[in-house]
Amino acid sequence: MVRATVTTGARLHVGFQNLSLARRRLYGGIGVGLKQPSVTVTAEPAATVETADSLAEEYASRAVDALDVSGVRLTVDQRLPRHVGLGSGTQLALAVLAATARAHDLEPAVRANAPAMGRGGRSGVGVATFEAGGFVVDAGHPTNRFTTEPPAEGDWTVPPIVARHDLPETWRFLVVVPDADPGRSGDDEDASMRAVVERADPAVADELAGVLTRKLLPAVAAGRLEAFGEAIAEIGRKNGSWYADAQGGVFRPPAGSLVETLEDCPVLSGVGQSSWGPVVYGVTDRRHATEAKRAAEQALATHGLEGRVVVSQPSTTGATVDGIGETGDRLDGGCHNW
Repeated sequence: MVRATVTTGARLHVGFQNLSLARRRLYGGIGVGLKQPSVTVTAEPAATVETADSLAEEYASRAVDALDVSGVRLTVDQRLPRHVGLGSGTQLALAVLAATARAHDLEPAVRANAPAMGRGGRSGVGVATFEAGGFVVDAGHPTNRFTTEPPAEGDWTVPPIVARHDLPETWRFLVVVPDADPGRSGDDEDASMRAVVERADPAVADELAGVLTRKLLPAVAAGRLEAFGEAIAEIGRKNGSWYADAQGGVFRPPAGSLVETLEDCPVLSGVGQSSWGPVVYGVTDRRHATEAKRAAEQALATHGLEGRVVVSQPSTTGATVDGIGETGDRLDGGCHNW
């Protein structure tokens, strides 16, 4: 392949299974892959790293080193908003990795190379949804390695997936992206997570285990939308109790106001905050998607907020790749075994 274009959707992060050092495994992400919004990256072989995008340049340099190739010429054709709760960093990093590999006619080995890209250090949801989409639950990390000080960058493996399901194609996820301060990232996020982990009540983790096994997983397996929504909303609120001191409440402002308003919308369930926010989400079905979108637009207006509202199907395929070969022929696109 000479030119490779990789497209991957955003992900929603519902929460973690455990943030207490008193339990044997830490983190354990729960989340969903979306078709929209998405990021698209195009790569061609080059002698060095060439790109006008500063963040993509950082990831391209990592990818070139991990794959042991000469370089890559990279363009970011479409991108996710950064640090709002949609997994923008992980999806861009992995798209850069995969596009660089495919441009050089190599397998990207996404899961194995994710740590070298600086991804998968806490949650494995972003890597898993890049690979195959769907609703995913990961196993977390051994607490004896991920204490308040995580391993050095790259010195980890992405947590394995313990449950994955395709969600019904009739389901829709409402995604509200208010124009607000971005969520935490980098050193700020590390410091906040350290403080949360040091204080986390292990009893909350025990409650979450019951919600996951007796409510959420059965609802997913049976395709029961309302039961699924009730379970993810409960998980989100229990996670918020861990974060309350760090983010100013169970949900951070202004996400909390939007959650409270959208909880009154009769066609929405599972309303919550993704990761550190400010993205707010809810789940509905195809028949009620327009009504849900109007409710979200009205909620933004009610609270004096500008923003973007997206209604997305859940992803069932993960990232896709299209390419042009050496002869100039377009190669078949589609999902791949990453």
